[in-house]
This record gives sequence, C-alpha cells and structure tokens, in this order.
Amino acid sequence: MNRRDLLHAIAAAAALAPLSAAGAAGSLTATPSQSRGPFYPDRLPLDADNDLVQVQGQPDLARGEIADLTGQVLDEAGEPIRGALVEIWQCDANGRYIHRGDAGGRLRDPGFQGYGRFETGTDGAYRFRTIKPVPYPGRAPHIHFAVQAPGHRPLVTQMYVEGAPENRVDWLLNAVSDPASRASLIVPFHPIRSDTAALAARFDLVLAAD
Repeated sequence: MNRRDLLHAIAAAAALAPLSAAGAAGSLTATPSQSRGPFYPDRLPLDADNDLVQVQGQPDLARGEIADLTGQVLDEAGEPIRGALVEIWQCDANGRYIHRGDAGGRLRDPGFQGYGRFETGTDGAYRFRTIKPVPYPGRAPHIHFAVQAPGHRPLVTQMYVEGAPENRVDWLLNAVSDPASRASLIVPFHPIRSDTAALAARFDLVLAAD
C-alpha cells in the first residue's frame, strides 16, 4: 500500500468509526485539561498529516510500536462535533521532541513526524497512525492533544497508556484529583492484525461549550 492509499484508508476508516458508547448516555463530563508542555513543536514539520510514522523523503518507517489511534470529538450531550481540528504531538522512540529546546544527547528518529493534525467530519471521528508513546525523563508515556472547534472551548490535554508503571508517580496525571476524570485520560493499547499497525487505541474527547 502506498502512502496516498494508506491515508485514504485511514480517513475512510475514521468515517466509519462507531459512536462512542459513552456518548449514548446523553450527558458527558468534559475531558480534563492538561499542560501543553514545553515542547509543542516550535517549527511544524512540512509533513503534518495524520500519518506520523512515514515521513516524506525518508525511506524508513518510525522506530517503535506502530499504533492506530482513533476516537471521536463529542460535546457534553454526546453528539459528535464536525470540523474539530485535532492536533497531536509526542516524543519519538528515543524520547526526543521536535523542538530546539529538547537538546538532550539522544538522537532524533528522522522517520518519526512527531506532530500531526486531522479535521473531523460529520461523525466527529479522528484517526492517526503513530507509535505507542514511550517514557520521557520524569514523565509517564503520553501523547499531547489540542482540539479546537467552533462554539466550544479549546482543549489541551494528554493521553496516557494503561498499565504503564510510570502512571503511579506522574505528577501531572495525578494532579487530576477526581478518579473518574483521571481514568478518562488513560487508555489501553490492544494488539491487532493489520498490515499498517501492530496496536490500536481509542481516546474520545469531550469539549465544553463556550
């Protein structure tokens, strides 16, 4: 499968994503906000689509466990939000961000895009191909999210990996005092049979109205 076919398949699968089971309840709590962190890219990559593991001009895929990350952007009534811009950014398998301030001794993985964006359709669904996040010095494995949609408050948050031992001591995750809200930021990564990914995870995002 070439790159264009892959991106078309990703978008088509996102359009077919089922409505969130939580959304069927009719009343949802807004996703907790988290720090944007110091490493939102200070120079966006030229390649900024929703496939973070294959960079234009690079022969090799990103290092790490490739994951199919999906979800929906919903309002507090459980209705999908169309036209939401979803951005994600994370460190590569070596623990490096796309940011000049992240100047540690570790080499950056040139095959990892580090940042991607996706605009939701009528079903509110988004989809990314990325890697399962790895620990960063002093932090549990996480992926940063920023979501903007007309008529709703912008959301910046972080998604964490179920079962990661660092979750117990991550200061930012544990700053979310409500157990249910904290649990909503932690998602499992399941093995899948796929030609394009080894794992799958789902993270739904609930936006509050302006």
